[in-house]
Amino acid sequence: MKSIKYDSSHEELIDKKGKHLLSRISSKDNKAIIQSALDFSVRMHEGQKRKSGLPYVSHCIDVANILLDWNMDYTTIISALLHDVVEDTDVSLEDIDSEFGSDVAFLVDGVTKIDHIAFRSQEHKQAENFTKLFLSLAKDLRVIIIKFADRLNNMETIEYLSSKKRKEIASETKEIFVPLAHRLGMASLKWRFEDLALKCLDLRSYNSIKKKIEGSSKSNQKILESTIAPVKKELDSYKIQSDISGRYKSISSINRKIQLRNKKFEEIYDLYAIRIVVDKIEECYLALGVIHSIYPPVQDRFKDFIATPKTNGYQSIHTTVMTKDNRLTEVQIRTKEMDYTAEVGVAAHWLYKGNSEMDSFDEQVPWLRDLLAMMSSDNSDPEELIELLKIDMFEDEIFIFTPKGDLIKLPVESTPLDFAFAIHSELGFSCVRAKVNKKLVPLSYKLNNGDIVEMETSKSQKPNSGWLSFVKTSKASHAIGKYLRKIEVEESIKIGNQLLEKGLRKLKIYDRIDEIKKGHEELGYKSFNDLLSDLGRGGSTIKDIVIKIFPDVKTTPSKVSHDKAFIDSARSDFEGINLDGVKNLVVDYGRCCNPIPGDNVIGYISRGRGLIVHRHSCSNLSSLSESNDRIVSVNWDTKKNISFKAKIHITCIDSAGVLNEIADIISKNKVNIVDVKTDVTEGGLANIWIICKIGDLSQLRMIMKAILKLRKVDSVERVHS
Repeated sequence: MKSIKYDSSHEELIDKKGKHLLSRISSKDNKAIIQSALDFSVRMHEGQKRKSGLPYVSHCIDVANILLDWNMDYTTIISALLHDVVEDTDVSLEDIDSEFGSDVAFLVDGVTKIDHIAFRSQEHKQAENFTKLFLSLAKDLRVIIIKFADRLNNMETIEYLSSKKRKEIASETKEIFVPLAHRLGMASLKWRFEDLALKCLDLRSYNSIKKKIEGSSKSNQKILESTIAPVKKELDSYKIQSDISGRYKSISSINRKIQLRNKKFEEIYDLYAIRIVVDKIEECYLALGVIHSIYPPVQDRFKDFIATPKTNGYQSIHTTVMTKDNRLTEVQIRTKEMDYTAEVGVAAHWLYKGNSEMDSFDEQVPWLRDLLAMMSSDNSDPEELIELLKIDMFEDEIFIFTPKGDLIKLPVESTPLDFAFAIHSELGFSCVRAKVNKKLVPLSYKLNNGDIVEMETSKSQKPNSGWLSFVKTSKASHAIGKYLRKIEVEESIKIGNQLLEKGLRKLKIYDRIDEIKKGHEELGYKSFNDLLSDLGRGGSTIKDIVIKIFPDVKTTPSKVSHDKAFIDSARSDFEGINLDGVKNLVVDYGRCCNPIPGDNVIGYISRGRGLIVHRHSCSNLSSLSESNDRIVSVNWDTKKNISFKAKIHITCIDSAGVLNEIADIISKNKVNIVDVKTDVTEGGLANIWIICKIGDLSQLRMIMKAILKLRKVDSVERVHS
């Protein structure tokens, strides 16, 4: 290795690591360019150290070696050596492009964090960085592979960081990197990430399980050998070359079984699995027959992922058998190619030749299409997208069929609505009901493996917020949320426009409205509609706008207070309630959110109306006070026998008697109905709004749950306004 001046105490380490890396490179030309990249990285990171005290460049070399373990191409190795130089040194992407080419520059840029932008929070910064990463990997999946190797090395050396930082990085690894590795089919990496995260987040459980595995390994090894022996002998008799092994499942997966099943380590039966690796697909099925001839299979524990591969490309036959010692044991059967793919994932599919382009990522990981569509959509929120990833990425799959026999893969517990959105968003938006195996079911019905689903639609159908409570996939959640936000914005713009016109007329400056339209940027809004929307939501007031645009115009608080009254004018009536901890104040509750006992609430001391109680999640709460001294903590006084108005929205099939059934449920719960409104759509769907008087939130939930069980009811939701 070329000698480069560095801290004398670390020259030997860098030299050793560098030589080891270069010794693994077969091609002379490739070795020369990697040598150049290594020298460049050493030079640029000179003097920089990690928290461990080791030179920073040692991390870059370690990442490159990990990628060599994964058989990545040399462009990726070079990018790994340089992956932090733009972020941590004065080197620019243009410098990288000039020295090592555009491909390397792109990969380095893909893994480089965004630090030149002022973010509103650390969470938003994290979300924006992940969004940048995902958009980069859409063009070249090697971006995420480099990031995986970087994160793996960081997790393996995490003990040198502070306790707080360790927990932050471990949580991020568990919530983002684990499911992403799973989706990309990198099983070994997924389990490694999970184990390392568990070690940081719950060291006691990690050490306990590790100790018990080590303590029982000898006895279990003998059991595995005795179980495998007759299988190996039978396969040999058929002249089938096979590699049969048994191993414990990962520490994190065992811990998850302990937590979910509420059992001790000794009570978990499926602690290990047997894997049979053969040469050909047909031999997989022959091996399956051999296994079942020796050990009886467990019904409903058979899965053929060869015939129907998982979304991440995973292929294998899974079966659970009862061994001679009465142990339930999982057996996995796959070919050598399938085994390699299961461990390495998407990286196993890549064949690079010089500067040739990678196969379409759509073909390798089709789920990325939906993710990228969400990210590129208008007004997409990076933080929301990350939350959707956490929900959607790590789910087990079920296989659902269209009436024509097309296969749709969905997460477990998906609904007909998820099915519809998986096919096309427009189909999801127009759904009114579904048929599963030719039987009518509500849109919230939980689908099972092998179900045949048919959707019925109506042009007049519109999504509602109740759908968000039961959809499972991120595609459905995002599409519905986006639609509802659009509607909310449109309504806010209408209200804001009315407020603005009304306020300006009262101040007798309506003729100057064009100045506000032209001055929206001065107020911090991208457009005039953004200003109106914020005004309509209560985020700003006429007073705020007028003071900034027209400093010569006098305003009074009384005039502004009418704006809020205007927004509330269409809200329902309220009645006074008494709350613990509040004395000598008139108490009302907010018309914007209509809180009831059981809701988390907070009090706002208003001028003229006393104490106004709002739900913690009320969107208008933040706009009600200019200082925190008017916000007080309050609690419900459950001792008082007072009823409260609550409004629910029911979507159901339009048929005779359905309203009577709903009313009967409400009556049986000893609840009075105050008002009922119905609306029937062209698609045979009925919307019913009911205002009733209830005692608390638990009573309301009980009623809603009972109504939802009716066969003809699709959804039930509480309406807060």
